[in-house]
Amino acid sequence: MPSSSELMRAVRYDAFGAQPYVTEVPVPRAEPGGVVIRVGATGVCRSDWHGWQGHDDDIRTLPHTPGHEFAGTVHEVGEDVTRVAVGDRVVVPFVCGCGTCEVCRAGLAHVCPSQWQPGFSGPGSFAELVAVPWADANVVPLPEQIGLDVAAGLGCRFATAYRAVADVGRVVDGETVAVLGCGGVGLAAVMVAASLGATVVAVDVSAEALALARTVGAAHVVDASAGDSADQVRALFPAGVQVAVDALGSIATAAAGARSLAVRGRHVQVGLLPPAVVGDRATVPMHTVIGRELQVLGSHGMPAIDYPRMLEDVASGRLRPELFLGRTITLDEAPEALVAMGGPTPPGVTIVRP
Repeated sequence: MPSSSELMRAVRYDAFGAQPYVTEVPVPRAEPGGVVIRVGATGVCRSDWHGWQGHDDDIRTLPHTPGHEFAGTVHEVGEDVTRVAVGDRVVVPFVCGCGTCEVCRAGLAHVCPSQWQPGFSGPGSFAELVAVPWADANVVPLPEQIGLDVAAGLGCRFATAYRAVADVGRVVDGETVAVLGCGGVGLAAVMVAASLGATVVAVDVSAEALALARTVGAAHVVDASAGDSADQVRALFPAGVQVAVDALGSIATAAAGARSLAVRGRHVQVGLLPPAVVGDRATVPMHTVIGRELQVLGSHGMPAIDYPRMLEDVASGRLRPELFLGRTITLDEAPEALVAMGGPTPPGVTIVRP
């Protein structure tokens, strides 16, 4: 039995869909090439809920500790780590690449075939400490201007939106963009698209979320509960929009995004669609894709190598993810917050401070 000094508090669940709880678990140790990070702040994300429900094949060992978007301070450094040191304030992408394969060498560590994801491939950040492998390829130092609460969301939802809009969707000044779903990723997508000079229409069923979308850059909002959202977008832009971002992840939003597009428009799929829900049905109307020569693009996080560009935009004030901060809770409150992600939640990022 480990001594109390070798234990830490963490959230765990024993089976998919079972009630999460807080307990004591062994403190992780830094492996060669890896680090252990003391979690300063971690966000509660719908992807954690998908994992808890058993929608992610990467979770293979139970009991399991969730949590994948976090920031903190380096607590322990393993052998051969050269780019970070104990005491450094850092953020970590939610997909960690091995750093050595052909994909990683091409700058695409977020789709590394050997990728490791905190809170999925191994224990996550709903804990006092979390171990991260391949630190030199994945752990990113934070500028002094960025606090840990803000940085927590940069590891997943904000970085995901940033790359989806700027790099995958290739949004440029003067284009029109529809963002479907104004949760964490969607609101960040609105902000990033607006910062690039796009005219943005935000789509959601929540009046609160749409109000927040306006404050972060949406020129127009569409209440999806008031009628067909694609028809409402086309009422604003009869020829369709150049880019549609499905930031929610549902059969309805994926289809509406494609139907909102102009000829040769780009549909960017960011929101996850659980295989158990999708089954064998196409989630994007392929006859529309063919008839309008649309591009259907998947986007999955952002590699650590691209983080400095985003962090510079945040540190300079060009992007203001602090506007998305919602409530702050304790680790003891995290289990119920995770369960609640299966239904409507207040806009803004819920931050856990372990």
